[in-house]
Amino acid sequence: MSAEIDAKLASLGITLPVAAAPAANYVPFVQTGNQLFISGQLPMENGKLASTGQLGAGIHTPEGQRAAELCAINILAQAQAALGDLGRIRRVVKITVLVSSTPDFYEQHLVANGASNLLANVLGDAGKHARAAVGMASLPLNASVEIDAILEVA
Repeated sequence: MSAEIDAKLASLGITLPVAAAPAANYVPFVQTGNQLFISGQLPMENGKLASTGQLGAGIHTPEGQRAAELCAINILAQAQAALGDLGRIRRVVKITVLVSSTPDFYEQHLVANGASNLLANVLGDAGKHARAAVGMASLPLNASVEIDAILEVA
């Protein structure tokens, strides 16, 4: 399974980054039993925050989808750091997508599709998950999107 995941990432032009270190007093992931909880991941790319500000105030849905995709890539990077092998992922159980958005922005669910589509494309059926997509007034470091995840692992 791991080779298939690596091949899929390569076919999508994705190289997983080194998992980001926590920015405060928390750990990036916790495994208990067969569940892996991954702390909120920001849209980091090449070591920098790639998307800041609010959806509906200069940032449009396609840009938010890309930010969500980057968050999902960083979730996979944290899973790789935790497990050593993405093939150990049995299922993405749930993601929570936090979208920094104006009160009149109503497309949080479409922004979330950036992450959902990436996870399903990379992991197949194991990447299909439950989710919540929620609008927020602001997020840490002025990020436009933050996503956490719960995974079932072997």
